[in-house]
Amino acid sequence: MVSHQRSLKLVTAITFFAAFLTACSEDAAPTQSSVPAAGPIASVAVENEQQLVERALGIHERVITLDTHADINTSNFTPEVNYTSDLDTQVNLPKMEQGGLDVAWFIVYTSQSTLDAEGYAAAYANAIDKFDAIHRLAEDIAPELIEIAYTSNDVRRIIAQGKKVAMIGIENAYPIGLDMANIKDFQERGGRYMSLAHNGHSQFSDSNTGERDNIWLHDGLSEIGREAVAEMNRWGIMIDISHPSKEAIMQMLDLTRAPLVASHSSARAMSEHSRNLDDEQLLRIKENGGVVQTVAFSSYLNADKNALFSETRSNLIAEIAADLDFEVLNFAEIGSLSETQRSIYRGLMGQVNALAAPRLEAEVNAIAAPVDVVDFVNHIDYMVELIGLEHVGISSDFDGGGGISGWNDASETANVTVELVRRGYNEKQIGLLWSGNLLRVLDDVQRIAAEIQAE
Repeated sequence: MVSHQRSLKLVTAITFFAAFLTACSEDAAPTQSSVPAAGPIASVAVENEQQLVERALGIHERVITLDTHADINTSNFTPEVNYTSDLDTQVNLPKMEQGGLDVAWFIVYTSQSTLDAEGYAAAYANAIDKFDAIHRLAEDIAPELIEIAYTSNDVRRIIAQGKKVAMIGIENAYPIGLDMANIKDFQERGGRYMSLAHNGHSQFSDSNTGERDNIWLHDGLSEIGREAVAEMNRWGIMIDISHPSKEAIMQMLDLTRAPLVASHSSARAMSEHSRNLDDEQLLRIKENGGVVQTVAFSSYLNADKNALFSETRSNLIAEIAADLDFEVLNFAEIGSLSETQRSIYRGLMGQVNALAAPRLEAEVNAIAAPVDVVDFVNHIDYMVELIGLEHVGISSDFDGGGGISGWNDASETANVTVELVRRGYNEKQIGLLWSGNLLRVLDDVQRIAAEIQAE
C-alpha cells in the first residue's frame, strides 16, 4: 500500500526527472549488450523521455526499495529532534517518503580504538546507545510511521501496512569486545549484519586500511575472528565484508556456512580503492551465493573524476572564504574544535557555501563534472555482467560520506530506478537489485542459522 502523499510526489517529480535525465549526455550512457533484455524493444524505441520517466516511476512505486547503509547520529533520535522532521540529514522519514525509499538500514557504527578493556567498554556503550536510538524512533516516537523488520516477511508486512521499514546493521564488531555472547545479544537487539572490522584493525580482523602502510595485525582473521564467523552463522547475522582486508574476506569465504554481504562496496576494476572488491573477490561472492550492495560513494565510483571535481570545488570555496577572511578547516581540525566553535564554524561555512552555490555550475561543473548516477549504475552493470544480477544490490552510505549527483539524499532515490530503466533493466530485475537479492541472502542466513541451532 502506497500513501496518497507519496503518489502525488512521485507524479509531480516526473518533470524534474525528465529534465535531469535529458540534460545527461547520450554519450555518457554505456552500451548495454551485457544487460538482460528488458522487454519488447519496439515499445521502448518509440518511448520519449517523459514516457520513460513515467514508466520508471511506476516501477519504482511497485518494487520494494531498500538501502543497506545509512549512518545515524543519536542526537537526531530524541522526542524533540527526530526523523519525523525533514532534518538536515540525507535520510529521514520525509525524504524517504518523497523519494519512495521503503527500507533504510540504520547503522550501529563504532570507530576503531584501543584493543583493551577500556576501549571495548566505551565501544559497547556507543553501540547500545545507537541500538536504543533506533528502537526509540520505531517504538516510541513514530511507531505509526516506521517499524523495525527482523525478517524478509516483516519487510513485506510493514510495507503493506503503509509504513517505512527500519533495519539494523552493525558496522565494526569492535563493541563485541572479547565476549562472544554479545554476538547473540546484538542479534536479539535487531542486528542483521555485522562487519568484523572498520577503518583500523580490530580484535577480529584486519582492515582494508592496512593497504596504506602494509602493516597487518592478524594476516586476515584472528582466532576469535574465526570464532565470530561461526557465531554469526549460528545466530543468523549476515557477515558484512565491506571494510575488512582482502585476506580477511577470503578467509571468511572459506569459513562461512552462509552467504556473505558487502553492505556498501563497489567494483575495484572500475575504480581503484581498497574499499572496493576486485574480480577475484566478486567471483568468490558469486560462488558463495552472497550479494554486493553497490555504494553511491563518489571516491569509490570514479576516483579520478571525483578528485578533479573535489579539487576544483575546493579551490572555489577557498577563494570565497579568503574574500571573507575565513579559513576552511580539514576534518581533523574541525574535530578538535569545541562544540561552540564548531557551531560558529558551521555557520560561517554555510555563508561560504551559499555564495558558492550560484557559481558551481559555471565554474566547477563545467570544468569537472561531479560523480553521478550514471557512474553509479556503471558499477552495477559491471558486476551484473561479471557475477550475475542476483548477486548485486544497492546502497548509499548516506550520512556517512555517501551521496552523488542525482542521488544525494533519500528524496532523490527514484533517479536510480530511472537510470536502471534507461539501461534496459525490467521491473523484475530492478526489484531484485533494489531488495530481492539482499532479502534472499537474509533468508538463507536465517535458514542456515536454524539448521545449525538444531544440530
